[in-house]
Parts: sequence; structure tokens; C-alpha cells
Amino acid sequence: MIPAAAAWRPALLQRGRAPQPALRPWLEERGSLTARIKAHCRDFRVQCLRQCLEPVGVEEAASLGLPIGTRVWVREVLLLADGVPVVFAHTAMPWQPRHPFDTRFGALGQRSLGSLLFADPRIARGRLEFRALDGRHRLYRRAEASLGTQPERLWARRSRFGRGAKGLLVNEVFLPAILALMPRPA
Repeated sequence: MIPAAAAWRPALLQRGRAPQPALRPWLEERGSLTARIKAHCRDFRVQCLRQCLEPVGVEEAASLGLPIGTRVWVREVLLLADGVPVVFAHTAMPWQPRHPFDTRFGALGQRSLGSLLFADPRIARGRLEFRALDGRHRLYRRAEASLGTQPERLWARRSRFGRGAKGLLVNEVFLPAILALMPRPA
């Protein structure tokens, strides 16, 4: 069981462990994070770290309404702005053989998931949930492995996207370099 103090929350904390003010707009963005990052850099890229079938963990099972251990598609990527990792993303999607979305999801390669989700008006985004992660959390450890540094904590958000019965959970961990991004001049 996840302690209540460490659970995902539907609102950012206002004091105590609140994120830096400059990070809040990134965390609270309801539109395409890919589009927002692209507006802040010259060269945007997605680096796919892994994509595979694996048993769903406790947190994701609860959010997706699945029994623990159900096989899900997992995709982990880094979003890079001008060659610098700014977001680590971990997506979990129930595996349903021969579902049309599975084919499109599996063929993303180095493209962003946002290019698929935000292009289809039938796909709805659920509420955003937030939490600070530290070395005890699996997502922190996965993000930190791709960074090579050990920040004290990393802020993350997650939301469920769905169309009909097919849903997926997108977890986004904001890396320290996100704070250096400035809007590009027009």
C-alpha cells in the first residue's frame, strides 16, 4: 500500500514540498507537452529508451483499473530540447491483441506519443495528478538512470488518456534542465 503522504495528488501542494514557481506552468500544462517544449527550443527529439510488455505495477494497476500483474505495453522515452533531456516519460497501456491503437502505439519509434494522442479528438485526457519523487520511487530511479545525476527530488505528473475502453497512463518526470528552457523569439 502506498502511504497517503506519498500518493499522487490532484493538485500541486501550496507549501512545504511545493515545486519551484518556474516549474508549475510545465506541470499544469493540459495541452501537448511536446508542443510546449518545441516552442522553447530549436531541435526537439524523442529518444525511445525501451518499449516492451511487462506486468503492471501497483500504482499503475490502480489507475488503469487492472489487476496487479496484468501485462501492459510499457514505453519509456526521453524528451530532448536541443540535445538536453528535459522530461522522462513512462507510459503504460493495457495489452489487447489486435486493437488498432496497439499498432499505432507500437509503431511510434522516435516520435512523441503526444503526436498520436492530441491528433485524435476522440481521445480524452483525465485529470492531472502530481507528486514529488525521490530515490525510493521506481520512476525516479528510471529517470535518474538516464540523467547520470542524483537530484534530491524530481516532480512528476500523470494522467490517463482514453477512447472508449482503451486507456493508457502517461507519467512524465520533469528533469532539472526543463527550467532552463525559455520561449523562442518569434
